[in-house]
Amino acid sequence: MKFSYETDFYGWTENQVSLLRAGRFGEIDREHLIEEIESMGRSERAELENRLAVLLAHLLKWRHQPVLRSRSWQLTIIEQRRQIARLLRRNPSLQYQVEESLEEAYGDALILAEKETGLDSFPTACPFNWEQLQDMEFLPQ
Repeated sequence: MKFSYETDFYGWTENQVSLLRAGRFGEIDREHLIEEIESMGRSERAELENRLAVLLAHLLKWRHQPVLRSRSWQLTIIEQRRQIARLLRRNPSLQYQVEESLEEAYGDALILAEKETGLDSFPTACPFNWEQLQDMEFLPQ
């Protein structure tokens, strides 16, 4: 049975896997398969940027609202660092995208931190370096 990419995505994926396993490469929906593989790579990078944004927002809140510091914020910081480390272990080539992803994520982090705190006095450039972001013990003062 032939499945359509547009009308039955799940069936299409199962069919493409069967064709690949059977070595029937001439029957593969090459263009859509290429799109999906590219999309998978973009989603891994998007996850890195999302996790960096949450981490950065919490570090900004930690620095700029010392009287509101909580165990919850600290645990979110630890969780995001662990998730980022795991993502980079599973996708080592994302290491080459860290600096660019950090720039993208910082813009999102500013919005998150401003929304959650009501403050608008955060630095326009990221005040934390990559080593600090990875350091499980680092909390800004």
